[in-house]
Amino acid sequence: MKTQKLGRGLDALLGEMDEAYENEGSQRDEILEISLKEIRPNPFQPRKTFNEESLAELAESIKNDGLIQPIVVTEDIDGYVLIAGERRFRASKLAKLKEIKAIVLNSDEQKMRQFALVENIQREELNAIELAEAYSELIKLHGSTHEELSSMIHKSRAHITNTLRLLQLSPKTQKALLEKKISAGHAKVLVGLDEKEQQVLVNSIIGQKLSVREVESMIKSKKSTTAQKDISKPNVESSYNFNTLQNKLRDFGLKTKISKTKLTLEFHSQEEIETFISRLSD
Repeated sequence: MKTQKLGRGLDALLGEMDEAYENEGSQRDEILEISLKEIRPNPFQPRKTFNEESLAELAESIKNDGLIQPIVVTEDIDGYVLIAGERRFRASKLAKLKEIKAIVLNSDEQKMRQFALVENIQREELNAIELAEAYSELIKLHGSTHEELSSMIHKSRAHITNTLRLLQLSPKTQKALLEKKISAGHAKVLVGLDEKEQQVLVNSIIGQKLSVREVESMIKSKKSTTAQKDISKPNVESSYNFNTLQNKLRDFGLKTKISKTKLTLEFHSQEEIETFISRLSD
């Protein structure tokens, strides 16, 4: 079965999510107090890192004031699977709560994957690498172009393309970005360099507190120097045809040795040298 186009898919997903929250108190949506032990995290959650301090603050708020917005789950054979609200779910567990208020929706595997991706993109809770992976996943799910994804999630095509390029970085550079040792701006100008070059510049950024502009200048200068070296570097693979010259020199009674790019004259007396110079002057 052909996957539906991205536009309609995301609009429908967002609309369904919004409707679930808007109708929280009505009979149209089933809202339950569910044991936290019965809920499993969404296996398609794109967000891999969660700020522990921020989670602790949210846990304290939930403990004191209760959960303002319920999480969204779907019923599974072994209980429930989380669709949206990973931070609220984690914070509630951190607050030692036994149950949590949840909206129960019908959902399949593809919807679960898309809900997790879209919610995190819309809430801007992903770091740069997670965001790039989320964009990549949505594009794969729907076979869409960068332009189509741009119009659906209201981000510029250039932003999507530049973000996706971060996935070309080496694992060490990606780690430095995730740990906020370098900025997304730094990371974007490192795309296209080999792993060794990236590491040298990452170390310089961290050690010398280089700005993005300074890194750009270093890369531009290095490329310029490399280009000049390539121009001036002799082509060691070239070879010349010395046959005609070699035969002419033999007529002078001179012995020669040749290689790919060199012809060497052999003189056995001062007289041979003077005779050769004399003939050159004729």
